[in-house]
Amino acid sequence: MTRPLVVINVVGLTHEMLGPDTPNISRLAADGFSRPMGTILPAVTCSAQSTILTGTLPQEHGIVANGWYFRDVSEVALWKQSNRLVQGERVYDAARKRDKDYTVAKMFWWYNMYAEVNWSVTPRPCYPADGRKLFDSYSQPVGLKDDLQNKLGIFPLLKFWGPGANIESSRWIADASIEVMRQQTPSLTLVYLPHLDYNLQRLGPSDPAISDDIRAIDVEAGKLIVAAKASGADIIVLSEYAITNVDRPIHINRILREHGLVDTRMEIGGWETLDFGSSRAFAVADHQVAHIYIQRPEDVPHVAEILQRVDGVEHILDRDAQKEFGIDHERSGELVVASDRRSWFTYYFWQDDAVAPDYARCVDIHRKPGYDPAELFVDPTLKFPKLKVARQLAKKLLGFRYYMDVIGLDPGIVKGSHGRLPDPGTEERDGAVFISSSRSIEQDSIAMTDVKQLMLNLQFST
Repeated sequence: MTRPLVVINVVGLTHEMLGPDTPNISRLAADGFSRPMGTILPAVTCSAQSTILTGTLPQEHGIVANGWYFRDVSEVALWKQSNRLVQGERVYDAARKRDKDYTVAKMFWWYNMYAEVNWSVTPRPCYPADGRKLFDSYSQPVGLKDDLQNKLGIFPLLKFWGPGANIESSRWIADASIEVMRQQTPSLTLVYLPHLDYNLQRLGPSDPAISDDIRAIDVEAGKLIVAAKASGADIIVLSEYAITNVDRPIHINRILREHGLVDTRMEIGGWETLDFGSSRAFAVADHQVAHIYIQRPEDVPHVAEILQRVDGVEHILDRDAQKEFGIDHERSGELVVASDRRSWFTYYFWQDDAVAPDYARCVDIHRKPGYDPAELFVDPTLKFPKLKVARQLAKKLLGFRYYMDVIGLDPGIVKGSHGRLPDPGTEERDGAVFISSSRSIEQDSIAMTDVKQLMLNLQFST
C-alpha cells in the first residue's frame, strides 16, 4: 500500500536554523531525523527543484538555471513555466509504475504548468492588450483556483515577489495546500513556501531580524505538518539552497562590454537593450552563477582570460570542467562562472543609468535578461515612494496604462545571495537541509540527487 507523503519546500532553510525559532520543524526532526543536504550547481530554484524531482543533475534534466539563452530565437527567457522544459522521469512518474492510482498535488513548485499531476496551482498573471497586469493563477483542474480563491481570496501576488513580498504569500499557499489535502487526499503533496528567501536577500542571514522570518515560516510549516499527520502522511521538509552574506555585486555584462564583446541597441524610447544575437559574448546572470554565451569558439579562451582577472569570480568552467559539476548541457553557456561567497552577478549591461531600459526600474522578471534581487526593494532615492505607488495603482484601478518604476539601480542594497556550492565544512550554515518524519530512510549523508529515491522508499517500503 502506498503511504501518503507531504513534501514541504522551505526555501532558504538551513540545518543551522533548527532550534528555538523553529519549534514545529525541529520537533519533526527530533521525532525523525535531519541532515544537511548536498545541493547542486547552480543552487537556484528551478535547477534544484528539477533535481529533487528527477534525481538527476542539470546535465540530464536540462534546467541549467532559472533561465537561459534560447539560441534558436536569439532570446533570453527566465522563469518559464512549462513542465515540458524538464527532461527525465519525475518521482511521480516512477511512483505510478508501482501504483496506478497514485495521485499528486503540486502547489506552487516551479514548472507547474502541464505537469502530469492531478492538482496544481501556480501564479499566472493575465496581461490584457492595453498593457495592464491582472492578478490571477493557473490551476489544474481549471476550476481549482476559483474554488481556492473563493475561500481564501485572490492569491496575493504582490506579497509573493517584489518590494511587498512577505509572509502572506506563504500563508496563502499553506492554507490552499491544506484545503487540497483535506479534499483530495493526494498520494504525494508538494508544497513550496518561499518566505525566507525575501529578507535573507534583503538583509543577509547575519541580520538579527531574520529570526522573526524563521519563526513566521515555522508557523506555516507547522500548520502543514499538523494537517499531514492528521491524514496519516509521512513528511519531508527540505530546502533548495542557503543564502550567504554578500557585499560585492559584479557587473559581468558591463565588463564584457568594455572589451567590445557585448552589443547594444538604442531603442526609439531612448533606452538601451542588449542585442543577444549580434553580441560576441554576454552573460545571463543568475545570483552567484552566470552562463556566458559566446558566439565564436575561438573567443572562448579570450573571454575566460578576461574573467580570470575579475575580483569575485571564483570558478570559470569550460565544457570539460562543466562535466565535473554536472552542468554540461546544450542550454548551458560556453562558459559557466561562479562567484566567491561574498559576491554575486548583476545582469546590468548599460554604462549610464540615463539609458537603462524601461524595465530596469520595474518588477519585471520575464523581460529582464537576468535575475534582479533589487526588485525586493523600493528605490530608496524616491522622496515619496508610497505616494508614487498609490498614484500608479490609482491609474490601474481606473483602467489606464501605468508604469510602476519604483525599483532602484543600486545593487549594493542587496545583502544576501545564493547559487554557488558551499565551501567544504560549511554545509550546516551554507547548504540545504533534509528532514524526515520517519527514520526508515535515514542515512549518514544525503545529496539532492538522492531525494527522489528516498521519497519512493518512504512511500513504497513494506
